[in-house]
Amino acid sequence: MHSEVSCGQTLGVNSSSARNLVQSSPQTPTTQFRPACPEPLIRLIVKKCIALLQICASSKHKLKQIHAFSIRRGVPLTDPHMGKHLIYTLASLSAPMAYAHNIFVQIKNPNVFTWNTMIRGYAESENSKPAIELHDQMRVNSIEPDTHTYPFILKAVSKVGNVRAGEKIHSVAVRNGFESLVFFQNSLVHMYAACGHCRSAYKVFELMPERDVVAWNSVINGFSLNGKANEALNHFKEMGLEGVEPDGFTMVSLLSACSELGALAFGRGVHGHMLKVDLNENLQASNALLDLYAKSGSIGEAKNVFDDMVERSVVSWTSLIVGLAVNGFGKEAIDHFKEMEREGYKASEVTFVGVLYACSHCGMVNEGFSYLRRMKVEYGILPKIEHYGCMIDLLGRAGLVKEAYEYIQNMPVQPNVVIWRSFLGACTTHGHLALGEIARSQLLELEPQYSGDYVLLSNLYASEKHWSDAHDIRRTMLNGGVRKTPGHSLF
Repeated sequence: MHSEVSCGQTLGVNSSSARNLVQSSPQTPTTQFRPACPEPLIRLIVKKCIALLQICASSKHKLKQIHAFSIRRGVPLTDPHMGKHLIYTLASLSAPMAYAHNIFVQIKNPNVFTWNTMIRGYAESENSKPAIELHDQMRVNSIEPDTHTYPFILKAVSKVGNVRAGEKIHSVAVRNGFESLVFFQNSLVHMYAACGHCRSAYKVFELMPERDVVAWNSVINGFSLNGKANEALNHFKEMGLEGVEPDGFTMVSLLSACSELGALAFGRGVHGHMLKVDLNENLQASNALLDLYAKSGSIGEAKNVFDDMVERSVVSWTSLIVGLAVNGFGKEAIDHFKEMEREGYKASEVTFVGVLYACSHCGMVNEGFSYLRRMKVEYGILPKIEHYGCMIDLLGRAGLVKEAYEYIQNMPVQPNVVIWRSFLGACTTHGHLALGEIARSQLLELEPQYSGDYVLLSNLYASEKHWSDAHDIRRTMLNGGVRKTPGHSLF
Protein backbone atom coordinates (compact mmCIF):
# COMPACT_ATOMS: atom_id res chain seq x y z
CA MET A 1 0.00 0.00 0.00
CA HIS A 2 1.42 3.34 -1.03
CA SER A 3 1.58 6.18 1.46
CA GLU A 4 0.49 9.68 0.52
CA VAL A 5 4.13 10.65 -0.10
CA SER A 6 4.92 7.60 -2.21
CA CYS A 7 1.74 8.15 -4.19
CA GLY A 8 2.79 11.73 -4.94
CA GLN A 9 6.32 10.61 -5.79
CA THR A 10 4.96 7.99 -8.17
CA LEU A 11 2.92 10.65 -9.95
CA GLY A 12 5.56 13.37 -9.79
CA VAL A 13 2.97 16.18 -9.87
CA ASN A 14 1.07 18.50 -7.59
CA SER A 15 -2.73 18.69 -7.58
CA SER A 16 -3.13 22.23 -8.97
CA SER A 17 -4.67 20.97 -12.22
CA ALA A 18 -7.26 18.95 -10.37
CA ARG A 19 -7.89 21.86 -8.02
CA ASN A 20 -8.73 23.99 -11.04
CA LEU A 21 -11.12 21.29 -12.17
CA VAL A 22 -13.01 21.03 -8.90
CA GLN A 23 -13.34 24.82 -8.71
CA SER A 24 -14.69 25.11 -12.25
CA SER A 25 -18.40 25.40 -12.93
CA PRO A 26 -20.25 22.28 -14.12
CA GLN A 27 -21.53 24.33 -17.05
CA THR A 28 -18.03 25.49 -18.05
CA PRO A 29 -15.76 22.56 -18.96
CA THR A 30 -12.16 22.94 -17.90
CA THR A 31 -9.66 23.72 -20.66
CA GLN A 32 -8.31 20.41 -21.84
CA PHE A 33 -4.59 19.67 -22.07
CA ARG A 34 -3.33 18.57 -25.49
CA PRO A 35 -2.27 14.92 -25.56
CA ALA A 36 1.46 14.77 -25.00
CA CYS A 37 1.81 11.18 -26.17
CA PRO A 38 0.33 8.71 -28.70
CA GLU A 39 -3.02 7.00 -28.15
CA PRO A 40 -1.56 3.60 -27.11
CA LEU A 41 0.50 5.33 -24.44
CA ILE A 42 -2.56 7.25 -23.23
CA ARG A 43 -4.37 3.90 -22.82
CA LEU A 44 -1.42 2.69 -20.76
CA ILE A 45 -1.51 5.85 -18.61
CA VAL A 46 -5.26 5.39 -18.03
CA LYS A 47 -4.64 1.78 -16.99
CA LYS A 48 -1.88 2.91 -14.59
CA CYS A 49 -4.07 5.65 -13.11
CA ILE A 50 -6.97 3.25 -12.58
CA ALA A 51 -4.60 0.86 -10.79
CA LEU A 52 -3.36 3.74 -8.61
CA LEU A 53 -6.95 4.72 -7.79
CA GLN A 54 -7.61 1.20 -6.56
CA ILE A 55 -4.35 1.01 -4.58
CA CYS A 56 -3.77 4.39 -2.95
CA ALA A 57 -6.74 6.74 -3.46
CA SER A 58 -7.84 6.56 0.17
CA SER A 59 -8.54 10.30 0.33
CA LYS A 60 -9.78 13.05 -1.96
CA HIS A 61 -6.31 14.64 -1.91
CA LYS A 62 -4.67 11.51 -3.31
CA LEU A 63 -7.40 11.14 -5.91
CA LYS A 64 -6.77 14.72 -7.06
CA GLN A 65 -3.07 13.94 -7.44
CA ILE A 66 -3.87 10.97 -9.67
CA HIS A 67 -6.38 13.02 -11.65
CA ALA A 68 -3.84 15.81 -12.12
CA PHE A 69 -1.28 13.29 -13.35
CA SER A 70 -3.70 11.92 -15.96
CA ILE A 71 -4.50 15.43 -17.23
CA ARG A 72 -0.83 16.43 -17.45
CA ARG A 73 -0.05 13.27 -19.40
CA GLY A 74 -2.74 14.07 -21.98
CA VAL A 75 -5.63 11.84 -20.93
CA PRO A 76 -8.76 13.57 -22.34
CA LEU A 77 -11.28 14.84 -19.81
CA THR A 78 -13.92 13.08 -21.90
CA ASP A 79 -12.31 9.65 -21.40
CA PRO A 80 -15.11 7.37 -20.13
CA HIS A 81 -12.81 4.79 -18.47
CA MET A 82 -10.84 7.34 -16.45
CA GLY A 83 -13.98 9.30 -15.57
CA LYS A 84 -15.88 6.19 -14.51
CA HIS A 85 -13.19 5.14 -12.02
CA LEU A 86 -12.69 8.67 -10.69
CA ILE A 87 -16.42 9.03 -9.99
CA TYR A 88 -16.62 5.56 -8.44
CA THR A 89 -13.72 6.38 -6.09
CA LEU A 90 -15.23 9.75 -5.14
CA ALA A 91 -18.59 8.13 -4.35
CA SER A 92 -16.85 5.42 -2.29
CA LEU A 93 -15.00 8.12 -0.32
CA SER A 94 -18.31 9.97 0.34
CA ALA A 95 -16.57 13.04 -1.10
CA PRO A 96 -18.58 16.18 -2.04
CA MET A 97 -20.45 15.47 -5.26
CA ALA A 98 -19.52 18.79 -6.95
CA TYR A 99 -16.14 17.36 -8.00
CA ALA A 100 -17.77 14.16 -9.31
CA HIS A 101 -20.35 16.23 -11.20
CA ASN A 102 -17.62 18.29 -12.90
CA ILE A 103 -16.02 15.07 -14.12
CA PHE A 104 -19.34 13.49 -15.12
CA VAL A 105 -20.56 16.32 -17.38
CA GLN A 106 -17.37 16.08 -19.45
CA ILE A 107 -17.43 12.31 -20.03
CA LYS A 108 -18.36 11.30 -23.55
CA ASN A 109 -21.27 8.83 -23.54
CA PRO A 110 -21.15 7.66 -19.90
CA ASN A 111 -22.44 4.10 -19.50
CA VAL A 112 -25.12 2.86 -17.10
CA PHE A 113 -22.47 2.02 -14.45
CA THR A 114 -21.33 5.67 -14.40
CA TRP A 115 -24.91 6.95 -14.19
CA ASN A 116 -25.62 4.53 -11.34
CA THR A 117 -22.49 5.63 -9.50
CA MET A 118 -23.53 9.29 -9.72
CA ILE A 119 -27.05 8.43 -8.51
CA ARG A 120 -25.56 6.37 -5.67
CA GLY A 121 -23.21 9.20 -4.68
CA TYR A 122 -26.06 11.71 -4.46
CA ALA A 123 -28.37 9.21 -2.72
CA GLU A 124 -25.79 8.77 0.04
CA SER A 125 -25.00 12.50 0.33
CA GLU A 126 -26.79 15.14 2.39
CA ASN A 127 -28.55 16.50 -0.71
CA SER A 128 -30.19 13.55 -2.46
CA LYS A 129 -32.48 15.52 -4.78
CA PRO A 130 -30.02 15.59 -7.76
CA ALA A 131 -30.17 11.77 -7.84
CA ILE A 132 -33.82 12.00 -8.93
CA GLU A 133 -32.95 14.61 -11.56
CA LEU A 134 -30.13 12.38 -12.85
CA HIS A 135 -32.50 9.43 -13.13
CA ASP A 136 -34.85 11.54 -15.29
CA GLN A 137 -31.92 12.78 -17.38
CA MET A 138 -30.68 9.21 -17.76
CA ARG A 139 -33.96 8.16 -19.39
CA VAL A 140 -33.98 11.26 -21.63
CA ASN A 141 -30.57 10.10 -22.88
CA SER A 142 -32.04 6.63 -23.64
CA ILE A 143 -29.95 4.91 -20.93
CA GLU A 144 -32.17 2.20 -19.47
CA PRO A 145 -31.92 1.64 -15.69
CA ASP A 146 -30.64 -1.77 -14.57
CA THR A 147 -30.94 -3.80 -11.37
CA HIS A 148 -28.36 -1.58 -9.63
CA THR A 149 -30.19 1.67 -10.42
CA TYR A 150 -33.33 1.11 -8.39
CA PRO A 151 -31.96 0.57 -4.85
CA PHE A 152 -29.95 3.81 -5.20
CA ILE A 153 -32.69 5.95 -6.74
CA LEU A 154 -35.38 4.69 -4.34
CA LYS A 155 -33.05 5.41 -1.42
CA ALA A 156 -32.76 9.00 -2.69
CA VAL A 157 -36.56 9.26 -3.01
CA SER A 158 -36.92 7.96 0.57
CA LYS A 159 -34.55 10.62 1.91
CA VAL A 160 -36.21 13.45 -0.03
CA GLY A 161 -39.72 12.18 0.75
CA ASN A 162 -40.92 12.74 -2.83
CA VAL A 163 -43.54 10.02 -3.18
CA ARG A 164 -44.67 11.31 -6.60
CA ALA A 165 -41.17 10.69 -7.98
CA GLY A 166 -41.24 7.28 -6.30
CA GLU A 167 -44.54 6.35 -7.96
CA LYS A 168 -43.14 7.41 -11.34
CA ILE A 169 -40.03 5.25 -10.83
CA HIS A 170 -42.26 2.38 -9.69
CA SER A 171 -44.26 2.47 -12.94
CA VAL A 172 -41.09 2.67 -15.09
CA ALA A 173 -39.63 -0.33 -13.27
CA VAL A 174 -42.83 -2.33 -13.82
CA ARG A 175 -42.66 -1.60 -17.56
CA ASN A 176 -39.01 -2.71 -17.56
CA GLY A 177 -39.85 -6.02 -15.86
CA PHE A 178 -38.28 -5.45 -12.43
CA GLU A 179 -41.49 -5.69 -10.38
CA SER A 180 -41.03 -9.34 -9.34
CA LEU A 181 -37.46 -8.94 -8.06
CA VAL A 182 -37.25 -9.21 -4.26
CA PHE A 183 -34.59 -6.48 -3.85
CA PHE A 184 -36.78 -4.07 -5.85
CA GLN A 185 -39.90 -4.91 -3.85
CA ASN A 186 -37.99 -4.38 -0.59
CA SER A 187 -36.76 -0.99 -1.83
CA LEU A 188 -40.33 -0.04 -2.80
CA VAL A 189 -41.76 -0.98 0.60
CA HIS A 190 -39.06 1.07 2.32
CA MET A 191 -39.58 4.05 -0.01
CA TYR A 192 -43.36 4.22 0.45
CA ALA A 193 -43.05 3.74 4.22
CA ALA A 194 -40.35 6.43 4.52
CA CYS A 195 -42.57 8.82 2.54
CA GLY A 196 -45.44 8.24 4.97
CA HIS A 197 -47.55 6.19 2.53
CA CYS A 198 -48.06 3.10 4.68
CA ARG A 199 -51.02 1.88 2.63
CA SER A 200 -48.94 1.79 -0.58
CA ALA A 201 -46.05 0.14 1.29
CA TYR A 202 -48.36 -2.53 2.68
CA LYS A 203 -49.96 -3.11 -0.74
CA VAL A 204 -46.53 -3.91 -2.24
CA PHE A 205 -45.69 -6.01 0.83
CA GLU A 206 -48.90 -8.08 0.55
CA LEU A 207 -48.20 -8.93 -3.10
CA MET A 208 -44.68 -10.22 -2.38
CA PRO A 209 -44.53 -14.02 -2.81
CA GLU A 210 -41.41 -14.20 -0.60
CA ARG A 211 -41.02 -11.82 2.33
CA ASP A 212 -37.60 -11.83 3.95
CA VAL A 213 -36.54 -10.03 7.14
CA VAL A 214 -35.75 -6.87 5.12
CA ALA A 215 -39.35 -6.67 3.85
CA TRP A 216 -40.81 -7.26 7.31
CA ASN A 217 -38.48 -4.67 8.82
CA SER A 218 -39.48 -2.09 6.21
CA VAL A 219 -43.20 -2.49 6.81
CA ILE A 220 -42.88 -2.67 10.63
CA ASN A 221 -40.61 0.39 10.66
CA GLY A 222 -43.00 2.21 8.32
CA PHE A 223 -45.92 1.67 10.68
CA SER A 224 -43.78 2.68 13.66
CA LEU A 225 -42.50 5.88 12.02
CA ASN A 226 -45.96 6.95 10.89
CA GLY A 227 -47.75 6.75 14.22
CA LYS A 228 -49.27 3.29 13.66
CA ALA A 229 -47.61 1.56 16.58
CA ASN A 230 -50.34 -1.07 17.06
CA GLU A 231 -49.98 -2.19 13.44
CA ALA A 232 -46.21 -2.42 13.94
CA LEU A 233 -46.64 -4.74 16.94
CA ASN A 234 -49.28 -6.85 15.17
CA HIS A 235 -47.02 -7.34 12.17
CA PHE A 236 -44.19 -8.43 14.43
CA LYS A 237 -46.47 -11.19 15.73
CA GLU A 238 -47.31 -12.18 12.12
CA MET A 239 -43.61 -12.18 11.30
CA GLY A 240 -43.05 -14.78 14.01
CA LEU A 241 -45.94 -16.92 12.71
CA GLU A 242 -44.32 -16.95 9.26
CA GLY A 243 -41.07 -18.17 10.80
CA VAL A 244 -38.99 -15.11 9.88
CA GLU A 245 -36.27 -14.46 12.48
CA PRO A 246 -36.11 -10.78 13.56
CA ASP A 247 -32.81 -8.91 13.65
CA GLY A 248 -31.49 -5.82 15.41
CA PHE A 249 -33.31 -3.46 13.05
CA THR A 250 -36.62 -5.21 13.86
CA MET A 251 -35.98 -4.65 17.55
CA VAL A 252 -35.34 -0.93 17.05
CA SER A 253 -38.64 -0.48 15.16
CA LEU A 254 -40.57 -2.53 17.73
CA LEU A 255 -39.15 -0.69 20.71
CA SER A 256 -39.95 2.66 19.05
CA ALA A 257 -43.56 1.48 18.70
CA CYS A 258 -43.58 0.39 22.35
CA SER A 259 -42.30 3.84 23.41
CA GLU A 260 -45.10 5.55 21.49
CA LEU A 261 -47.81 3.33 23.00
CA GLY A 262 -46.32 3.20 26.48
CA ALA A 263 -46.37 -0.59 26.03
CA LEU A 264 -43.80 -1.31 28.71
CA ALA A 265 -44.81 -4.96 29.20
CA PHE A 266 -44.47 -5.69 25.48
CA GLY A 267 -41.11 -3.89 25.50
CA ARG A 268 -39.93 -6.13 28.32
CA GLY A 269 -40.92 -9.10 26.17
CA VAL A 270 -38.82 -7.71 23.32
CA HIS A 271 -35.95 -7.28 25.79
CA GLY A 272 -36.26 -10.95 26.77
CA HIS A 273 -36.16 -11.98 23.10
CA MET A 274 -33.04 -9.85 22.57
CA LEU A 275 -31.29 -11.66 25.43
CA LYS A 276 -32.36 -15.04 24.06
CA VAL A 277 -30.94 -14.45 20.56
CA ASP A 278 -27.86 -12.43 21.64
CA LEU A 279 -29.12 -9.13 20.24
CA ASN A 280 -28.46 -7.36 23.54
CA GLU A 281 -25.04 -6.32 22.20
CA ASN A 282 -26.59 -4.56 19.19
CA LEU A 283 -25.97 -0.84 19.84
CA GLN A 284 -29.05 0.53 18.05
CA ALA A 285 -31.38 -2.02 19.66
CA SER A 286 -29.89 -1.38 23.12
CA ASN A 287 -30.30 2.38 22.63
CA ALA A 288 -33.96 1.89 21.69
CA LEU A 289 -34.51 -0.31 24.75
CA LEU A 290 -32.80 2.22 27.02
CA ASP A 291 -34.98 4.98 25.53
CA LEU A 292 -38.16 2.94 26.15
CA TYR A 293 -37.34 2.31 29.81
CA ALA A 294 -36.30 5.95 30.36
CA LYS A 295 -39.47 7.35 28.76
CA SER A 296 -41.63 4.90 30.69
CA GLY A 297 -40.14 6.04 34.00
CA SER A 298 -38.44 2.69 34.63
CA ILE A 299 -35.15 4.33 35.51
CA GLY A 300 -33.75 1.29 37.33
CA GLU A 301 -34.17 -0.85 34.21
CA ALA A 302 -32.80 1.93 32.01
CA LYS A 303 -29.67 2.13 34.17
CA ASN A 304 -29.26 -1.66 34.06
CA VAL A 305 -29.39 -1.62 30.25
CA PHE A 306 -26.90 1.25 30.18
CA ASP A 307 -24.50 -0.45 32.61
CA ASP A 308 -24.62 -3.73 30.62
CA MET A 309 -23.88 -2.10 27.25
CA VAL A 310 -20.64 -3.35 25.69
CA GLU A 311 -20.56 -0.29 23.44
CA ARG A 312 -22.11 3.14 24.05
CA SER A 313 -22.77 6.17 21.89
CA VAL A 314 -23.82 9.78 22.48
CA VAL A 315 -27.41 8.55 21.99
CA SER A 316 -26.95 6.09 24.89
CA TRP A 317 -25.70 8.78 27.26
CA THR A 318 -28.34 11.27 26.11
CA SER A 319 -31.24 8.83 26.61
CA LEU A 320 -30.13 8.11 30.17
CA ILE A 321 -29.44 11.78 31.02
CA VAL A 322 -32.82 12.95 29.66
CA GLY A 323 -34.58 10.01 31.34
CA LEU A 324 -33.00 10.81 34.70
CA ALA A 325 -33.80 14.52 34.34
CA VAL A 326 -37.50 14.15 33.48
CA ASN A 327 -38.04 11.53 36.18
CA GLY A 328 -36.76 13.71 39.00
CA PHE A 329 -33.16 12.53 39.22
CA GLY A 330 -31.60 15.86 38.28
CA LYS A 331 -28.39 15.48 40.28
CA GLU A 332 -27.75 12.02 38.80
CA ALA A 333 -28.38 13.42 35.32
CA ILE A 334 -25.71 16.09 35.89
CA ASP A 335 -23.30 13.50 37.32
CA HIS A 336 -23.74 11.31 34.24
CA PHE A 337 -23.16 14.31 31.98
CA LYS A 338 -19.86 15.00 33.74
CA GLU A 339 -18.89 11.33 33.39
CA MET A 340 -19.85 11.44 29.70
CA GLU A 341 -17.49 14.39 29.16
CA ARG A 342 -14.69 12.67 31.07
CA GLU A 343 -15.01 9.65 28.77
CA GLY A 344 -14.60 11.90 25.72
CA TYR A 345 -18.11 11.86 24.26
CA LYS A 346 -19.31 15.06 22.60
CA ALA A 347 -22.75 16.07 23.83
CA SER A 348 -25.49 16.85 21.31
CA GLU A 349 -28.14 19.58 21.45
CA VAL A 350 -30.57 16.99 22.86
CA THR A 351 -28.09 16.10 25.63
CA PHE A 352 -28.07 19.75 26.68
CA VAL A 353 -31.88 19.83 26.80
CA GLY A 354 -31.61 17.06 29.41
CA VAL A 355 -28.86 18.88 31.32
CA LEU A 356 -30.77 22.19 31.39
CA TYR A 357 -33.97 20.39 32.39
CA ALA A 358 -32.07 18.74 35.25
CA CYS A 359 -30.75 22.13 36.40
CA SER A 360 -34.30 23.51 36.29
CA HIS A 361 -35.71 20.76 38.50
CA CYS A 362 -32.81 21.00 40.96
CA GLY A 363 -32.99 24.80 41.27
CA MET A 364 -29.45 25.15 39.86
CA VAL A 365 -29.89 28.58 38.24
CA ASN A 366 -26.23 29.61 37.97
CA GLU A 367 -25.20 26.14 36.80
CA GLY A 368 -27.94 26.20 34.16
CA PHE A 369 -26.68 29.45 32.65
CA SER A 370 -23.12 28.14 32.85
CA TYR A 371 -24.07 25.01 30.87
CA LEU A 372 -25.90 27.13 28.29
CA ARG A 373 -22.76 29.25 27.80
CA ARG A 374 -20.60 26.13 27.50
CA MET A 375 -22.99 24.68 24.95
CA LYS A 376 -22.56 27.78 22.77
CA VAL A 377 -18.85 28.45 23.30
CA GLU A 378 -17.26 25.02 23.79
CA TYR A 379 -19.60 22.89 21.70
CA GLY A 380 -20.58 25.43 19.05
CA ILE A 381 -24.28 24.57 19.43
CA LEU A 382 -26.72 27.43 18.87
CA PRO A 383 -29.62 27.33 21.35
CA LYS A 384 -33.00 26.29 19.97
CA ILE A 385 -36.47 26.97 21.29
CA GLU A 386 -36.22 23.85 23.52
CA HIS A 387 -33.12 25.22 25.27
CA TYR A 388 -34.74 28.62 25.80
CA GLY A 389 -37.82 26.85 27.16
CA CYS A 390 -35.64 25.13 29.75
CA MET A 391 -34.16 28.48 30.79
CA ILE A 392 -37.61 30.04 31.27
CA ASP A 393 -38.64 27.01 33.31
CA LEU A 394 -35.39 27.29 35.32
CA LEU A 395 -36.03 30.94 36.20
CA GLY A 396 -39.75 30.40 36.81
CA ARG A 397 -39.27 27.47 39.19
CA ALA A 398 -36.69 29.50 41.13
CA GLY A 399 -39.27 32.28 41.61
CA LEU A 400 -37.37 34.69 39.34
CA VAL A 401 -40.52 35.55 37.38
CA LYS A 402 -39.52 39.10 36.40
CA GLU A 403 -36.15 37.85 35.20
CA ALA A 404 -37.94 35.15 33.20
CA TYR A 405 -40.09 37.79 31.49
CA GLU A 406 -37.02 39.87 30.63
CA TYR A 407 -35.37 36.73 29.25
CA ILE A 408 -38.39 36.06 27.02
CA GLN A 409 -38.29 39.63 25.70
CA ASN A 410 -34.58 39.36 24.84
CA MET A 411 -34.63 35.88 23.25
CA PRO A 412 -33.45 35.80 19.61
CA VAL A 413 -36.35 33.46 18.72
CA GLN A 414 -40.11 33.95 18.98
CA PRO A 415 -41.50 32.36 22.16
CA ASN A 416 -43.97 29.54 21.48
CA VAL A 417 -46.96 28.28 23.45
CA VAL A 418 -44.78 26.00 25.58
CA ILE A 419 -42.67 28.93 26.80
CA TRP A 420 -45.65 31.20 27.50
CA ARG A 421 -47.48 28.36 29.24
CA SER A 422 -44.44 27.61 31.42
CA PHE A 423 -44.22 31.31 32.24
CA LEU A 424 -47.95 31.48 33.07
CA GLY A 425 -47.48 28.50 35.40
CA ALA A 426 -44.64 30.33 37.17
CA CYS A 427 -46.80 33.45 37.51
CA THR A 428 -49.59 31.35 39.06
CA THR A 429 -47.22 29.58 41.47
CA HIS A 430 -45.49 32.75 42.62
CA GLY A 431 -48.44 35.17 42.45
CA HIS A 432 -47.44 37.57 39.64
CA LEU A 433 -50.85 38.67 38.40
CA ALA A 434 -49.85 41.41 35.93
CA LEU A 435 -47.25 39.23 34.20
CA GLY A 436 -49.70 36.32 34.20
CA GLU A 437 -52.19 38.44 32.26
CA ILE A 438 -49.48 39.24 29.70
CA ALA A 439 -48.74 35.53 29.30
CA ARG A 440 -52.45 34.73 28.90
CA SER A 441 -52.89 37.43 26.22
CA GLN A 442 -50.04 35.87 24.23
CA LEU A 443 -51.50 32.38 24.61
CA LEU A 444 -54.91 33.67 23.54
CA GLU A 445 -53.38 34.69 20.22
CA LEU A 446 -51.38 31.49 19.75
CA GLU A 447 -53.80 28.82 21.02
CA PRO A 448 -57.16 30.29 22.08
CA GLN A 449 -58.98 26.97 22.56
CA TYR A 450 -56.64 25.41 25.13
CA SER A 451 -58.62 25.09 28.37
CA GLY A 452 -55.60 24.71 30.67
CA ASP A 453 -54.56 28.34 30.16
CA TYR A 454 -57.99 29.60 31.27
CA VAL A 455 -57.81 27.39 34.35
CA LEU A 456 -54.30 28.62 35.25
CA LEU A 457 -55.27 32.29 34.98
CA SER A 458 -58.53 31.68 36.86
CA ASN A 459 -56.54 30.02 39.65
CA LEU A 460 -54.13 32.97 39.67
CA TYR A 461 -57.03 35.43 40.09
CA ALA A 462 -58.50 33.26 42.83
CA SER A 463 -55.18 33.05 44.70
CA GLU A 464 -55.03 36.86 44.66
CA LYS A 465 -58.70 37.01 45.80
CA HIS A 466 -59.83 38.60 42.50
CA TRP A 467 -63.05 36.57 42.58
CA SER A 468 -64.92 38.53 39.93
CA ASP A 469 -62.01 38.24 37.49
CA ALA A 470 -61.80 34.49 38.14
CA HIS A 471 -65.54 34.21 37.45
CA ASP A 472 -65.18 36.26 34.24
CA ILE A 473 -62.44 33.94 32.98
CA ARG A 474 -64.65 30.89 33.58
CA ARG A 475 -67.59 32.59 31.83
CA THR A 476 -65.38 33.60 28.85
CA MET A 477 -64.23 30.01 28.63
CA LEU A 478 -67.81 28.69 28.53
CA ASN A 479 -69.08 31.36 26.12
CA GLY A 480 -66.18 30.68 23.77
CA GLY A 481 -67.01 26.98 23.66
CA VAL A 482 -63.74 26.02 25.32
CA ARG A 483 -64.18 22.71 27.12
CA LYS A 484 -61.98 21.65 29.99
CA THR A 485 -59.94 18.63 28.96
CA PRO A 486 -60.76 15.74 31.31
CA GLY A 487 -57.93 14.11 33.19
CA HIS A 488 -56.90 10.66 31.96
CA SER A 489 -54.45 7.91 32.65
CA LEU A 490 -51.76 6.84 30.22
CA PHE A 491 -52.45 3.21 31.17
